[in-house]
Amino acid sequence: MTLDLPRLRLIKGMACCLGLLFVIAAGAAHAAEPKGVVVYQSDFGLKDGAVSAMRGVAYSVDPTLRLENLTHEIPAFNIWEGAYRLNTTAPYWPEGTVFVSVVDPGVGTDRKSVVLKTKSGQYFVSPDNGTLTLVAENLGIEEVREIDEATNRLEGSEKSYTFHGRDVYSYTAARLASGQITFEEVGGELPPEVTRLEYQKPDYTGEVLVGAIPILDIQYGNVWTNINREIFEEMGVEKGEDLHVTIIGDNQPVYEGTFPYVSTFGDVPQGEPLAYLNSVNNLSFAINWGNFAETYDVSSGPDWRVEISPEAGRP
Repeated sequence: MTLDLPRLRLIKGMACCLGLLFVIAAGAAHAAEPKGVVVYQSDFGLKDGAVSAMRGVAYSVDPTLRLENLTHEIPAFNIWEGAYRLNTTAPYWPEGTVFVSVVDPGVGTDRKSVVLKTKSGQYFVSPDNGTLTLVAENLGIEEVREIDEATNRLEGSEKSYTFHGRDVYSYTAARLASGQITFEEVGGELPPEVTRLEYQKPDYTGEVLVGAIPILDIQYGNVWTNINREIFEEMGVEKGEDLHVTIIGDNQPVYEGTFPYVSTFGDVPQGEPLAYLNSVNNLSFAINWGNFAETYDVSSGPDWRVEISPEAGRP
């Protein structure tokens, strides 16, 4: 079968149109691909428009960015809890993720605004006020740069002194995540260190295991320590054996008791205390169907610690 010239021209024209449509569609799909990820944390809450304003700044920089929230329910001014939440969440995000953490009671003062690049290849945009203590320790410091506000600040915000989360941090993070600036263009390089908060690190002497209570599982009142599985297992405690636990706050004993180490809450009767390894593999205390922190007036933070005697309660 032969095709006449008009029909052949029509087929060629249709093929060209289809090819052009394919190129346009592919280009549009490529243009819509997110260029980077920004994850936000703050003590702002969601009662007003502060979080939305930060996100709006980022989308104005680059509408293809992917913006996610870690939490905005850090208790007001609680730098320590901000440090803890960053540390327990960041390892689950991929290399190149840019975190913005704004727990900043010193906003507008001479505290530095920095971007920390960790050895994991992630970036943390934050005031250098202790928020970066734990990610620096656990992910390692690759480099630290101070944000140059002459170039990395939302235009028109120069006379705003109390919302660096919007005007400086979100703006800088969005530019970095989108590739509009390199890490070197954030600002001048600082020594490879950050402001550190002091706290009790886990330690086992062979007689007593000590650690901090960095956080509460606030929804249920479970008490989380920073004693990880590896250090805890040095005690050689088996499931079902008892632990003698002393909890100390502000250098005063708040709780002392003996209860079993088990796998999960239902391994003890309702209303009974237990020790278990939580979802981040740290030793924790709970009451099955109860609230340990509320029952025994236990709180958390760098001034709270725990002492465990491994032999107490054993046959």
